[in-house]
Amino acid sequence: MADACAKYENGKEREMQKSYWMEHSADLTVEAMMLDSKASDLDKEERPEVLSLLPPFEGKSVIELGAGIGRFTSELAQKAGQLVAMDFIESVIKKNESINGHYKNVKFLCADVTAPDLNISDDSVDLIFSNWLLMYLSDKEVENLAERIVKWLKVGGYIFFRESCFHQSGDSKRKYNPTHYREPRFYTKVFKECQTRDESGNSFELSLVGCKCIGAYVRNKKNQNQICWLWQKVSSQDDRGFQQFLDTVQYKCNGILRYERVFGSGYVSTGGIETTKEFVAKLDLKPGQRVLDVGCGIGGGDFYMAENFDVEVVGIDLSINMISLALERAIGLKYSVEFEVADCTKKEYPENSFDVIYSRDTILHIQDKPALFKSFYKWLKPGGKVLISDYCRSAGTPSLEFAKYIKQRGYDLHDVEAYGQMLRDAGFEEVTAEDRTGQFIEVLQRELNVVEKEKYEFISDFSEEDYNDIVGGWKAKLIRSTSVVSVLSEDMLSEDTVVVVPVLCFIMSPYVCW
Repeated sequence: MADACAKYENGKEREMQKSYWMEHSADLTVEAMMLDSKASDLDKEERPEVLSLLPPFEGKSVIELGAGIGRFTSELAQKAGQLVAMDFIESVIKKNESINGHYKNVKFLCADVTAPDLNISDDSVDLIFSNWLLMYLSDKEVENLAERIVKWLKVGGYIFFRESCFHQSGDSKRKYNPTHYREPRFYTKVFKECQTRDESGNSFELSLVGCKCIGAYVRNKKNQNQICWLWQKVSSQDDRGFQQFLDTVQYKCNGILRYERVFGSGYVSTGGIETTKEFVAKLDLKPGQRVLDVGCGIGGGDFYMAENFDVEVVGIDLSINMISLALERAIGLKYSVEFEVADCTKKEYPENSFDVIYSRDTILHIQDKPALFKSFYKWLKPGGKVLISDYCRSAGTPSLEFAKYIKQRGYDLHDVEAYGQMLRDAGFEEVTAEDRTGQFIEVLQRELNVVEKEKYEFISDFSEEDYNDIVGGWKAKLIRSTSVVSVLSEDMLSEDTVVVVPVLCFIMSPYVCW
């Protein structure tokens, strides 16, 4: 009975979506397909951006789901070995064929992606591309399609999809709108939980390569709701290491919200809005400048910079949970801020891309800091500035207890002078490294006092275990930090005294002096 009801509901969903697109595809134009009167202008900026996010697919087998009139078909056809362009509206796919039929490597197929008889073999596709499709499927249909996609992909193959999340973007008038404007975390969860097995019993799943909002919509519409994902089919035995640690241990969603409760709305770094205001004031930001925030967390600092200084901010973080929350916090905010799940050690930007690179309490996670700082230097425009706050350690050999803590956290800590030298070696001049331990202690104590004062409210919102974890963690930080102050004041730094000390590094290019 339940299966029959589900089939009935899915049938109603498909008929409703088909009727919707029959209405809006009567005029086979880019404006009709994008449901926006400014589609032609958007397309010029958006299409190259989307294509730049795809993995190499030269000579590969590609399937384009929801191909429409071929806005991306011609681009895909020029590189793919074989391409199947699929859409469920016959007039639309015929229009696509009339435009792109001269490509002999393309098969045009009028079919519904939810149909059980698509005749796509398992382990046969290198890249599946979808632009605005899943939001026209029911939740169950998305889940079913995701399971089929994992089977269709070769091991090492990719699925790229882009969806409108949260709310409508286009300005086209609609009698009714059956589109599902979901939260990004829905898609992330569905695709993250997909698994399949081969004939030998080996298990495979999808690993998230990247997730970001489309910059063209941010720049032109101040709209962060256009989100895309890139996943790769991998063996379930593959070690996805640090990202998995961040999202399942250090920065689980509940853990992030606990930190935010301490640091303040939008923040997961020391001092929240107060230290953000202080540090950003040193950057002398100007309207129109571009800022890269490395380790942006849930976006509080990015919103602050964009709103108060009219700058364009790109925030990247390796934590999927962080970026998911940042995207949700961006809803309705008319700032030029875009977010992306990305590994800063693997990310590439053209030379002279940014006026400012900003990073708060993040680079302690990076093992090869010299290589990262060289990238920073390359990405900055002449005259650009870098501001980093990070945790350091005192010179000497760490105690066994502290060495164990560093290893468990995966931190790479250096003393202040060594940290500054790495920046100079990368090419930066006028490197100013400030020991802010005293300020850090004051902030820690103030934050701890607030949590302890609001103990019962905190426990009510979270749990007593959460409260004890936060209070215990803050007290441990205070012990480590205050011990270094007392030792340094006596000028007697012992070999086994190793502490976490925040250092604020202001790094400027050779062209700027202040």
